[in-house]
Amino acid sequence: MRDPYQVLGVARGASDAEIKKAFRRRAKELHPDRNRDDPKAQDKFSELNAAYEIVGDETKRKQFDRGEIDAEGKPRFQGFEGMGAGRGGRSGGFEFNFGQGGGNPFGGRAGPGGGDAGFDASDIFSSLFGEAGRRARGKPEPQKPPEQSFTLEVTLAQATTGGTRRVKLPGGREVEITIPEGVSDGKVMRLRGLGQTDPFSGETGDVMMTIKVKPDSRFIVDGNDLRTRVAVPLAKAVLGGPLHVPTLTGAVEMNIPPMTGTARQFRLRGKGLKGEKGAVGDLFVAIDIEMPASDAELTALMKARDEAK
Repeated sequence: MRDPYQVLGVARGASDAEIKKAFRRRAKELHPDRNRDDPKAQDKFSELNAAYEIVGDETKRKQFDRGEIDAEGKPRFQGFEGMGAGRGGRSGGFEFNFGQGGGNPFGGRAGPGGGDAGFDASDIFSSLFGEAGRRARGKPEPQKPPEQSFTLEVTLAQATTGGTRRVKLPGGREVEITIPEGVSDGKVMRLRGLGQTDPFSGETGDVMMTIKVKPDSRFIVDGNDLRTRVAVPLAKAVLGGPLHVPTLTGAVEMNIPPMTGTARQFRLRGKGLKGEKGAVGDLFVAIDIEMPASDAELTALMKARDEAK
């Protein structure tokens, strides 16, 4: 993997705010949804996320700058000097003084034939470097692949009632996922084990799914409540009667009283949005009175009433 600073496009001395700003800008540019024609779009986006995991984390950034971890977040073994020193020699700060007949420079007890009883190189690594030393001599600990992400658009009705959807993940795999009831716009859901698989460790990453609720031209969202406006013919506003009102689950019939004006507002309880904690909002209905384009009888009536005052 490339230097994470180069991937993000920032200098090594960049501030946390500059790094965050650069990541957001690059994430928008490289997001697979905006680069569907680029077969390497997902790899570039994954590389960007991996770089931000290093540079965007204060602890990991310091470790990387000190050379303790590499660009993938794996520990680097620095080694040590002095193991090649001769008799009484000094190298790299380690001084080995071998007595007559040799011996264990680390203080072990000599065994028969001048050998070191129980001497094991792993003891050296263990005592000097602990787990880091043992890992340096063996395989590195498996690293979980970087998270992938995508955005799922749902309707206002799907957001409140929930349901299942078949979706295509960033890697091309198609799966069926469950949308919980009352999911809110911007909600991020973790799809565990559905991401990339590391070919060496076999570890499988996760996919982060962001919910985007599409606006519905019929309604205005007000918390868990919905607001809508319904056109009512003048005659029905004066005489009253049944009125069909749209809801998320289909139109319902509502009766309005005679002489209903535009200032009147009606509430349909439980016809709003369902929240994540089970609370259900209401639907508020406002009235828009429709005037006829022309009506000679209505005009004559209004003139007669005005003259009678």
